[in-house]
Amino acid sequence: MTTNQLSISKYKLWMAAIKPPMYSVAIMPIWVGSAVAFADTQKFNGLIFAVFMTAAILILAWENISNDVFDSDTGIDKNKHHSLVNLTGNKQLMFWLGNLCLGLGLLAILAIALLQQDPMVIGLILLCCFLGYMYQGPPFRLGYQGIGEFLCFFAFGPVGMSAVYYSQTQSWSITNLAASIILGIVTSLILFCSHFHQVEDDIAAGKRSPIVRLGTAKGAQVLVWFTVIIYPLILLFVWLGIFAVWTLLTFLSIPFAVKLCRHVLTNHHLPDQVSNCKFIAVAVHFWGCLLLGVGFILG
Repeated sequence: MTTNQLSISKYKLWMAAIKPPMYSVAIMPIWVGSAVAFADTQKFNGLIFAVFMTAAILILAWENISNDVFDSDTGIDKNKHHSLVNLTGNKQLMFWLGNLCLGLGLLAILAIALLQQDPMVIGLILLCCFLGYMYQGPPFRLGYQGIGEFLCFFAFGPVGMSAVYYSQTQSWSITNLAASIILGIVTSLILFCSHFHQVEDDIAAGKRSPIVRLGTAKGAQVLVWFTVIIYPLILLFVWLGIFAVWTLLTFLSIPFAVKLCRHVLTNHHLPDQVSNCKFIAVAVHFWGCLLLGVGFILG
């Protein structure tokens, strides 16, 4: 292998470790929550939006880095060449880099709380961080018990979006709660998809992920149901008058949802082929949430 090929291979490993597309998971709750707040109040604070967005990216970076650190303790990532710990060979460095990201993110949220003279936002985000820590962090490691998706649902759905909406309005909204259910489901789908290609490693490390518990065939069927349910829920919320009719723009993301379901149903038992399904799920998340936010603004 030439030096150039080695450089390209190393670059691909670093991109896989950093996972840039995954940061839409941090961005979209801020986008949708702020869009709902604007739809409800006709007001938008750009400074708070920008600070919250920066904080969310930093906190997600902490979660991704710390997950690699905690997974290195259990040996589950021994075959994961794009683990940050494996790439750097320095677990301590990654541990403290993750904590730095967390500290900076929380300082940004604290600045919002101080600006508004209201501790509610920082309290809700601390709860989100605790849910994120319980996913992989000792002594909890609840992701190893197969309930990480539930933690993900609440952290990126009802709890996280309540914080975003409150940062803009200092109030609560049934519309935002309904939207947070959509966000929680579609975000949890990404985590659910990440298990299909690593069943053997999970079993070896004692991790009872949902796919280990269900098997890949039944897991693929569950994925289809939870992908499909997003769209009838939006239709129901429109029919109930909770969502604006314009939020039906979200249905334009259906081709990505169909692609995800077909891909997983066909390749669920083939780790090399199914390993990219989480990135298709990211596309469902990105376009669905982007269009949902646009629908609220137009409505």
